[in-house]
Parts: sequence; C-alpha cells; structure tokens
Amino acid sequence: MSTSSNNFRGLADQTYIMDGGLETTLIFEHGYDLPEFAAFPLLNQQKGRDILKDYYVRYIDVARKNRFGFILEGPTYRASSSWGEKLGYDHVELKRINTAAITLLTNLKNSFADDKNPMLISGCIGPQGDGYQIDHKLTPTEAEAYHGVQIGTFKKAGAEIVSAYTINYVEEAIGIAWAALSQGIPAVISFTVETDGRLPSGQPLGEAITRVDAETDGGPAYYMINCAHPSHFKHILTSDQDWLGRIRAVRANASKKSHAELDDCEELDRGNLTEFGEDNVDLTHFLPNLHIFGGCCGTDHHHIEEICHNIKV
Repeated sequence: MSTSSNNFRGLADQTYIMDGGLETTLIFEHGYDLPEFAAFPLLNQQKGRDILKDYYVRYIDVARKNRFGFILEGPTYRASSSWGEKLGYDHVELKRINTAAITLLTNLKNSFADDKNPMLISGCIGPQGDGYQIDHKLTPTEAEAYHGVQIGTFKKAGAEIVSAYTINYVEEAIGIAWAALSQGIPAVISFTVETDGRLPSGQPLGEAITRVDAETDGGPAYYMINCAHPSHFKHILTSDQDWLGRIRAVRANASKKSHAELDDCEELDRGNLTEFGEDNVDLTHFLPNLHIFGGCCGTDHHHIEEICHNIKV
C-alpha cells in the first residue's frame, strides 16, 4: 500500500465552500433533460460549457464575498465506464470528457483564485452503480480497477484531489481509496446515508469509516457526507469516537425527504433556506474538523450563502 494521504494539507484549516446541486439546478432551473442524471455531456458544446462556467462563477462569487476558499468540483459524477456506456460514450470519449472537465476547472481557478480565496480542483467520481439502491457489489479489487481509470485521467489532467460521492457500501470505498493511493492523488470518500443515518447497505456510518481506514492504512484524505439532510444523521454524531474527526465536509440535501421520496418528486424541494444554514453550521458542534460546506439535491448558491452567513455569526 502506498503512503497514507489522510495528512493532506491542501486545504489547511481554512473554511471552504463547494457548489450545490448541479444536476437538480440544471434540470429545474435551466430545463435540461439529463439522461441517467449525467451533466457531463454539457462539456461537448460551447453553450453547455458556458452554462457550467456561469454556474461555478455564482459560487465563486459567494466564496470571494465571504473570504472563504472554494473547491471546484467537476460535472463528472456519471463520467465513468458503466454510465458512459449507457449514454453512448466509449473509453476514448470518456477520457476526453474527464480531461475537459478538469481543464474547465483549471481555467476558473487561474481566473479567480488568490491568496485570500484559494481554490482546489477536484475530480468528481460517482458510484459504479446506483447511489441509493445496491443491486450489485463490487469487491475492493474490482472497484480499484473500475475507478482507477477515471482517477488516472483526473491525475494526468491536473486534478489536485478526487472526490467520490454517494458511495453506499464500504467495499467500493476501499477500492477507490486504493486506486487513488496507487496513483498518488488524495481521495475524499463521501458516504450517503438514509433517514436512519445508516448507509443504504445498512452499515452504520462509523463502522464504514473505521473499516475503510483500517483496510487502506488511513488512506482517504478525509470523509464527507452527502445527499442527506442534516436531520438524517445528526442523531448518530453523539459519541467521542475517532471516526467523527475524520469527517471534514458535508454536502447536505435541502429537503428532509428520503431518497425514495425525492426520486418520485416532480418539483424541486428547496427546503427551508434559513433552517438549512443553521442546521449545517450546527453540525460543527459534533464534528470537530468540519470546515468544508456544500450542497446536494435541491440546493443552489443561495443555500451556500446562507451557510456562510451562519459561519460568520
């Protein structure tokens, strides 16, 4: 195993923000049909790239106004082979798309980053299967091989870190961490949880984090929780266990609905904006190293700005 990356210092101790729900914003605000919930095809045309650039600049403006750092996360959640194949993309096209995503983020960083507003370029990874229902589990070795292709492309294109979202069982997380370690790039593992605070696999979050760290020699740079409302997992953050200190980021949903309920929604549930900001910052009382905040389904730059206002209080 390669050297552990959990001492990654690319973020220092500064507060960082991330963007919100890219896909839900594109669907409900811009009227895009996103087959397989994939945003990456927008990179194929100048109009799509302009929409993505404008989207990120909204959040960059929030970060600059509040003097926070910003993590640039690419639109590549579905740009891996199993999802790409469903959309008609072969491995050559996916390499081009993933490279184009990092190029877009690099150009934004070069245009807007400075000493007061540092930025970090992250290659966004999604699960090999559905993020909320487990039909088939990869072994850690299979996951390492599967995700290693996309991770390698991100590394060559200039990504500084890779972030794996809505991971719902521990074996896939271990494989992603192995792949990142072998290629020398820090990785973030973001688990999603159900309304009971457990992974869709049924495993408690703390057990999942502890096992990944044990199987990878503490490989992930840090852990994140995404695509769940704070009320879904706050109740499990009640101990003084070491795993709580490994969570440095949260990208919460605006809605308190379950994954199944959200999947059936025909209208966007933006939740309660004021409550969202308060709930996110309240998590810092339970997660000692939490200093990275973003949004997931149903959130936009207004939600992230509300978090920023609460951090300042």
